[in-house]
Amino acid sequence: MNIVKQIAGELGVSTERVSQAVALLDEGNTVPFIARYRKEMTGSLEDEQLRNIEERLVYLRNLERRREEVRTFLQENGLLTGDLGRMLDASRTLVEVEDIYLPYRPKRVTRASKAREQGLEPLASTMLTAKVGDRLEILKTFVNPQLGVGSPDEALQGARDILAERFSEDPRIRRFSREQAFSRGTLTAEPRKKTQERNPYEAYYGFSQPVAQLAPHRVLALNRGEQENFLTVKLTLPELDIMNRMLKSHVQEKVLFLSEIKLAVFDGFKRLLAPAVEREVRAELTVLGEQSAIRVFGANLKKLLLQPPVRGRRVLGFDPAFRTGCKLACVDEAGNLLAYDVIYPTPPESRIMESKETLKQMIRQHGVDLISLGNGTACRESEEFLEQVLQELDMPVVYTITSEAGASVYSASALGKEEFPKLDVTLRSAVSIARRVIDPLAELVKIDPKAIGVGQYQHDVNQKRLRGALDNVVEDCVNAVGVDVNTASAALLERVAGIRPTVAQSILKARTEKGRFQNRQELLKVRGLGPKMFQQAAGFLRISGGDQPLDATGVHPEAYEATQRLLQETGLTIGDMKTQADHLDVQEYAARLGFGEPTLRDILLELKKPGRDPRDQCPPPMFQSGVTTMDDLREGMCLKGVVRNVVDFGAFVDIGVHQDGLVHVSELSDSFVKDPFTVVGVGDQVDVRILEIDKERGRVSLTMKTSGGCKR
Repeated sequence: MNIVKQIAGELGVSTERVSQAVALLDEGNTVPFIARYRKEMTGSLEDEQLRNIEERLVYLRNLERRREEVRTFLQENGLLTGDLGRMLDASRTLVEVEDIYLPYRPKRVTRASKAREQGLEPLASTMLTAKVGDRLEILKTFVNPQLGVGSPDEALQGARDILAERFSEDPRIRRFSREQAFSRGTLTAEPRKKTQERNPYEAYYGFSQPVAQLAPHRVLALNRGEQENFLTVKLTLPELDIMNRMLKSHVQEKVLFLSEIKLAVFDGFKRLLAPAVEREVRAELTVLGEQSAIRVFGANLKKLLLQPPVRGRRVLGFDPAFRTGCKLACVDEAGNLLAYDVIYPTPPESRIMESKETLKQMIRQHGVDLISLGNGTACRESEEFLEQVLQELDMPVVYTITSEAGASVYSASALGKEEFPKLDVTLRSAVSIARRVIDPLAELVKIDPKAIGVGQYQHDVNQKRLRGALDNVVEDCVNAVGVDVNTASAALLERVAGIRPTVAQSILKARTEKGRFQNRQELLKVRGLGPKMFQQAAGFLRISGGDQPLDATGVHPEAYEATQRLLQETGLTIGDMKTQADHLDVQEYAARLGFGEPTLRDILLELKKPGRDPRDQCPPPMFQSGVTTMDDLREGMCLKGVVRNVVDFGAFVDIGVHQDGLVHVSELSDSFVKDPFTVVGVGDQVDVRILEIDKERGRVSLTMKTSGGCKR
């Protein structure tokens, strides 16, 4: 099997580009490095395409390795036939390889294996071919009390057990059964136990849907309902068609024992094949559901991490609560902690006047002009309090509501303790809420991605696969933005392509002991940071105000000489490039200097906007809101909201009340929407209209359609 050719066909990428990407990956290059600095070799493949190539490469190499292991086993045991060899060559999945191996795999004692030990294998084969003769006389020849076969009926039963297992383990039958399950099977669910209590799975009582039409999130919901003992989930197969295929695959003409063979087919299907196929198909459906959930989580996480930073503001983090009080933390423009306190404006204390004075004093003393309010418990009560305070202030201050998901995880983490050893856990949360506005990426990389609170069913999916996928998203985001090596935390540095956690700590240690890095070359003196790691990471590490102006850009050190030649050829300085880069003929200079055009375009873009941040192209956070409780809402009301989460079936939008409203996928646009991510993303500011309010269940249904008018 030509792996490169297969990947190219699957992903719709040319064989040459895939071949180059595979070669670069095999050399130990990271995906961000290849995507950014090896565009000429890969034809400008993007991060996601390279990740897909990498994933399929690992799978197909594992498949090739397993195929050869099975082939070797069959050869060594004298079992490899031409037919089996051809089947192995044609196998395209690990499941198909395991199907071929299944009949020969050492297994626990079964009814069939016991019958074989009793010498009944020849009888089973005879039953498939014998067309004439006396059935009883044939059976009597296999009666052997010493082996435990005391009668013709016992011999017949043993032979049927062998045939049932043989039919159920036929690789072609198993493949056909899986295909039938996916094309014609039905998944059903019924309540497992009678209860009067309301539960989240009531919508799935009496559920029935063709497998081919199952939405991935429904599979995960059914799995969870089953695991929590609320649902009994079953897969219904087209039984007759599968059993007919089992019979016709092994019996070509009418034979003497046809009725007994049919019983073996029925037994093999019911007892062995159907349960196995159900396990395999549901496992595959779960994998597909997990892949969808991970894709959703990754897309949301990427949008969240790349939210634009709010620059040049002093921010007060406000972590709301009831009994334990609201925690305040004031940070400067760089996120350094200036002051902290606790106030009690919410029940049961409700010390309104005292809390107002404390908050006003902190705002005035530290020049706060933005308040970041966490969206957790007591958020809406705190928002009402904040609005009163801001109306009474004699200075302009605005606020924004910030997701506090994962703040408590950070607060109790080793990193949180290391950053603020003297601070109470709850006060660390307030610092995190403040810093998330100043630089969302730098703060959120400190938190386990699955604790950030975007996506769906993140706790139900394979955790190793989830972590790997989310780590890739974080790595891509960090490298897309770039990292200031003189200010970045260890958590941020270790997300840079090629940098290991131990090396990130070494960079911090060197920075502490020797002061600021003056140029990228000094990084080669850091313990554990060798030439290969430097090659992978250097372009993503920034040094502002150092010896080399190019160190503040995304231009890789390996391109410095070429960049200097470009400046000499054009007679321009780095400063001139800010206004002149757009006027240069890229094709001409690429040919003249021997550059690749993609690399030259990237260099010019960096020289045009040194230190550029792709997040600055996004709209800033939305400040303030006029709606705070469910009582403020009316059907038909139009509101501005912020998308907090996107899932397969729609988007959840923060409209200012405690519960986010849902815009179902059918309400995202006037036209048909298959994938919600083509319309909205986390952090987007959207105009919505209220369709329905269910106060009892705390649910708000919204629409983003333009039709139907809008009532204020």
